Amino acid sequence: MGKTYFLNVRQAGFVGLVFMLLFPGLQGTYAQAPNQQGFEIMKNLDIYSNMIKELNQDYVDEINPGELTQTGINAMLESLDPYTNFIPESQVEDYKFITTGQYGGIGALIHQQGDFVVISEPYEGSPAQKTGLKAGDKILAINGKQAKGKTYDDVSSYLKGQAGTTVTLQIERDGESKPIDKVITREIIKIDNIPYYGMVDQHTGYIKLTGFTQNAAKEMRQAFFKLKEGNDLRGIILDVRGNGGGLLNEAVDIANLFVERGQEIVSTKGKMADKNRIHSTLNPPVDLTIPVVVLVDHSSASASEILAGSLQDLDRAVVIGQRTFGKGLVQNVVPLSYNAQMKITVAKYYIPSGRCIQAIDYAHKKKDGTFGKIPDSLIRAFKTKNGRTVYDGGGINPDVLTKPRRFSNLALALYGKYLIFDFATLYAREHPSISSANTFEINDSIYSSFIEYIKGKDYNYTTKSERALEALKNEAMKENYFDAMHEEYDHLKSRMDGDKLDDLKKYKEQVTELLKMEIVTRYFYQKGKIEATLKDDPDLATAVATINDPEKYSAILSGKYVQTKPEIPVNADDEDESIDE
Repeated sequence: MGKTYFLNVRQAGFVGLVFMLLFPGLQGTYAQAPNQQGFEIMKNLDIYSNMIKELNQDYVDEINPGELTQTGINAMLESLDPYTNFIPESQVEDYKFITTGQYGGIGALIHQQGDFVVISEPYEGSPAQKTGLKAGDKILAINGKQAKGKTYDDVSSYLKGQAGTTVTLQIERDGESKPIDKVITREIIKIDNIPYYGMVDQHTGYIKLTGFTQNAAKEMRQAFFKLKEGNDLRGIILDVRGNGGGLLNEAVDIANLFVERGQEIVSTKGKMADKNRIHSTLNPPVDLTIPVVVLVDHSSASASEILAGSLQDLDRAVVIGQRTFGKGLVQNVVPLSYNAQMKITVAKYYIPSGRCIQAIDYAHKKKDGTFGKIPDSLIRAFKTKNGRTVYDGGGINPDVLTKPRRFSNLALALYGKYLIFDFATLYAREHPSISSANTFEINDSIYSSFIEYIKGKDYNYTTKSERALEALKNEAMKENYFDAMHEEYDHLKSRMDGDKLDDLKKYKEQVTELLKMEIVTRYFYQKGKIEATLKDDPDLATAVATINDPEKYSAILSGKYVQTKPEIPVNADDEDESIDE
């Protein structure tokens, strides 16, 4: 028979004290209106404090109360959505970077490669670039301490620091016989929200937006006006593919550039009344008539979806690409004691048609601990300003659907094992310069050199056919059929191994695309990488063609356009999002 739990006066007073210390923001609410939920919080805080005390006193080994508490906090938050996170004091600066786009450091991307951390790319104009660090430099020591065996996170924390302070790196560079020492003075590093903008044809401008940190709208406004200067600008493409979002107000202000002042862009609705807000445009627009296309993909999320979805709902832009991620949740960062913070989901957001595009139902956990998508039966139809039908429950569905680009296992293996990266390092060492970013190409000679370079190197990969054949073998062995079919199995496996040798020819176009991107980055950094990929970008080509076809553009926004390709289901999995040519 279970025990009944009661609190005596002394216990209640102790728990109340703990409650007020840990949850100061709830004191007034609880004092004015005690309820069962408040009692449950205090009761369990009392249980927790007693448990920690007993463990510290009686457990056979020494415990670390801080680590145990951190584990408990993380486990508790894992039962909620993945965006509600505890931020210890040591990580507060990293979270500031998410909203400001700024941090103190040397200004370089890094990655783990074996036992060492390697410079992936110094930012153009950064202390790392000005001091002469190059992509491919292997970090041997930091401030005299050996870096072998240090993780990405370890090295990242050493490289960051207050502007004006110095860090000494010892690096190993391909082609140099001795290690090189670099003394680098840290600066405030600002990551641009717009790493590239330019004209993609005589009348069409293109702006790549990679973040929604502070001043994103200001940067967008500046880029737009620079494109108008000296150009006959008749259409603009906003590219938010791969953009995971950021500050909500920046998305509203960017939409404001193309819609009237006073227009609702997004509203938020939460459990607490003070989270229910309407965010409308506050400033005069810069252009109400220019055709706008927004490029999206499955990694476009949150603020990207607010921008694309609001412009779609207001029939102010044509959205092209693949269905977006579907993050319709709003987070606030709240302070905790000892300089810690918590990012907590406080509301859902709704775009002008009234729809919420949240795709995952975090309110209902499955028995296996996972969360499912919003069921099709609960998906509702809404109307845009012009009366077009749009849906909630599954991200933003583009007006023009395009086939997502997928790389072969060969290309992914060559890239993931850093063979393409290392070849680009070698190429840059042997070639002091190349032609411009948008004209450089991987010719047959370069590709042959790459094939020669990877001979004997490990880039094993498994094809879908090999996985299917292995599954067939396992099932046949379970059912005792394999002895009768092993010769056919060996023949098929041998044929597949032979076919894989031809994959470097079969997937040459994909491999050369990755080689081109990596090599161009060595000379022209992030801006050059983006510029180099535009010429062969099928989604961009679709966007340009749409802007240059006024009848089609108008038909899409009026609801009269019917796509010839089959529509992707609203709630389709990513695997099913491809469209047959």
